[in-house]
Parts: sequence; C-alpha cells; structure tokens
Amino acid sequence: MDEIGIINATQKWVEDVVVGYNLCPFAKRELVRNRVRFVVSDAQTEDELLQSLHAELQRLDDEPDVETTLLIHPGVLQAFDAYNEFLDAADGLLSYLDMEGVYQIASFHPDYQFADTEPGSAENYTNRSPFPMLHLLREASLEAAIDSYPDVDDIPQRNIELMDKLGEEKMRNTLAACFGKSSTSAERPGE
Repeated sequence: MDEIGIINATQKWVEDVVVGYNLCPFAKRELVRNRVRFVVSDAQTEDELLQSLHAELQRLDDEPDVETTLLIHPGVLQAFDAYNEFLDAADGLLSYLDMEGVYQIASFHPDYQFADTEPGSAENYTNRSPFPMLHLLREASLEAAIDSYPDVDDIPQRNIELMDKLGEEKMRNTLAACFGKSSTSAERPGE
C-alpha cells in the first residue's frame, strides 16, 4: 500500500473508530480543526523509527499549529511484542531530549493486546489501529482537555464496555473497513 493509502486508512480509522465511537472525546475537535498530522515513516529498523520520532517531536516544537501527530510506521515493528518493547525506547528518547512532561506517546497497533486479556478480546480494539503507530500528544493540551471534561477517569472503563457490547467480530469488521474491505477478504500489509 502506498503512503496515500496508508494515510487514508488511518484517517478513516480515526473518523470511524476513535471519533465515531467517541473513544477519545478530545479527538473530534482537533480533527475538525485540521490540527492532526498524519505522517508515514519509511523506517525499516527501530533506529530509523527513533530518528523519525525525533524529527516529529522537533516538528511539534517548531509548529505550534500542529496539535498532535500520528507517526505511522508500517515497515517496522509489525509484531506487537516487539512494538510493545520499543515503547520503552520511545519514552527514553523523550527523556533524552528533555521533553518529558512536554509530550506524551500513546500506542496503537493492529494486534494491540492489553495485559491479562485474550488476543480476541473486544476491549483490545480501543487501541487497535490499521498500522503500528505512535501518537504524539502535547501534555499541556491533554491536561487542559482533561480538566474541562467531566468524569475523565471513566473513559477507559466506558470504552471497554462499549467494545465488549459491540463485540470482537463487529470491531474486526470496522477495522477491516478502514482498508475498504470486509474482514473476510482484508489482509493487512505484510500478511
């Protein structure tokens, strides 16, 4: 899949899943304002991905009109376990750059699996995305959004209950639809 196709699938996921199911009540505003940057890294190694991450963090510093960045990396960390381990290196880069407390990295992956859940558990779809990606968030903006939202602590449990209600099959089909296919015919790149 080319870069435009990757971005289109990711945008559809944000619109249909993240905003459509209100998994993140803060996402719609920034999407409507066109303040979400979708970027595809051509990284093939973890070191190259760290370089891409560094560049995107610097871009956020240099471009205050960009509220948040989805750094999509389809060429590296396809296996969830490796991706999950890489998150420590990503957080380490934040620390090294003295950007802890300035930015936060949220994690999304096609095979995302929370600890103590089964691979097929519907609740994993709160963090399942079309491609592996790192979501770079501005801490100050996140804190302001949290302060203005009632019952922010209830969001994770509400999302789990919604995913469980919708079910794994529905969410698998919804994710597959981001590629313009049904889940029976959809194959993610690399499969």
